[in-house]
Amino acid sequence: MPDMREDQIALTVEKVVRELAEAGKLQAGQLLVVGASTSEVLGKRIGTSGAVETAAAIYAGVEAVRQAIGFVPVFQCCEHLNRALVIDQTIAERLGLEIVHAVPVPQAGGSMAAYAYGRMERPCLVERIEAHAGIDIGDTFIGMHLKRVAVPVRPTVKSIGEAHVTMAFTRPKLIGGARAVYDETYRLRPEQTAPTCD
Repeated sequence: MPDMREDQIALTVEKVVRELAEAGKLQAGQLLVVGASTSEVLGKRIGTSGAVETAAAIYAGVEAVRQAIGFVPVFQCCEHLNRALVIDQTIAERLGLEIVHAVPVPQAGGSMAAYAYGRMERPCLVERIEAHAGIDIGDTFIGMHLKRVAVPVRPTVKSIGEAHVTMAFTRPKLIGGARAVYDETYRLRPEQTAPTCD
């Protein structure tokens, strides 16, 4: 989809974020990490041609879904800020995250992170999080910021502009062995007898 207009970008981002939220049963207060290369969306090599207008469109798409669900969007910076994350300071403090200092700009942080930083009331940066889900627009490698275990979601839209799209939600680790039960609807009823564990 080359040469997408900003309104098309926003609608496409909204569509894939809704798909991710539905697949991962994303809830209010949960973290969604967003990695995006505006250069890649525009068909350029990552880090070479960032565009604030494209960042604004991506932000608008994420925001449309956030307003409906109430998840917490966290925006990944580029490698020049060590892939730190833009997050609201109140939320960072509530989660006990260590705050680091820099102000993302298009040349160091990337257009997406710089735009998100400018839109938040109390923005700050943190070095790491463990997000419940994530979307990667342009192969920016968000995996380092996802909880274990990541479950890939195949979006119905494979690219936004020229940028490849991948996304995942996370689930708790499955523990136990042959006797373990993973069906969340199972509950031991009081009248049942339970065999003892060896």
